[in-house]
Amino acid sequence: MPDTPDLLVVGSIALDSREGPFGKVHEELGGSAVYFALAASLLTPVKVSAPVGNDAIDQVAKAFEGRPIDTALVHVFDAPTYRWTARQERGHNVDLGSSDRIYDRWKPHAPRDFAGWAFVGSMRPDRQAQAMTSLHGAKLLAADAMLSYVHEQGPASKDVLRRAAWYFCNEDEFAALGGRDPEEFRRQWWLDGLVIKAGERGVTLHTSDGSMHVPSLPKYPAFDTTGAGDAVAGGMLARWLMTGAQRGGLKDALVCGVACASLTIESIGVRGIASATYHLLEERMAEVWEWLRRKS
Repeated sequence: MPDTPDLLVVGSIALDSREGPFGKVHEELGGSAVYFALAASLLTPVKVSAPVGNDAIDQVAKAFEGRPIDTALVHVFDAPTYRWTARQERGHNVDLGSSDRIYDRWKPHAPRDFAGWAFVGSMRPDRQAQAMTSLHGAKLLAADAMLSYVHEQGPASKDVLRRAAWYFCNEDEFAALGGRDPEEFRRQWWLDGLVIKAGERGVTLHTSDGSMHVPSLPKYPAFDTTGAGDAVAGGMLARWLMTGAQRGGLKDALVCGVACASLTIESIGVRGIASATYHLLEERMAEVWEWLRRKS
């Protein structure tokens, strides 16, 4: 049996300050690379490439402790970690600004001749594009969007989209990128797969074989929605990779992604997905499957 390809995430490590129904949090650990790695590592080892300041490295080490997460490509700077500020309203985060100067000093690093699966999480688009250039040999190359960057740096965001084989975005990001019909959009950008996240309405996957939808679990309300999309990507790609990456396994993989998102949103920040276990993930997947059968 051939070896399972390596899984890599290139993305952000953040200190988030947010407010919402959960109250206020100040400089809570977050970032696309963190949420993706915590979800994916419930199923398979994952490598992380990201910049972080000395002010957050201890939080990262604590969150990743005991998980099969390789941080050899995490670059530690004597500089402030990426900051993000937001307010959660009706299950959605309203972006209130960020400080991303650490990207001025960091260039994405990928293993030489990397031929595994790679996910380039939301961060400054020029750094996403650089990462994707260095990952030209990846067997599967996926990327995610961030609404504020799509608005502020539209051409750069579309350059990222152009380089991706799989693309993850929410409904607002899809519309901001000019999307109307998902299948038309997928063909226009030559995507193998398009994953559109719709919050409490679940996630829909579009490929050349058609579309499939997995609803979210109403049993677990969205206490803190931050990181849910990255958890979807981490759980989905890790599950699909570990089960052989056959087309017939995509529904199961999407169910896993939704289950990871459910585990994430029931606690503040990374606490839910960081404390999850594989057994708990299996139980949550079973609940998603049962809810899917009932909805069908």
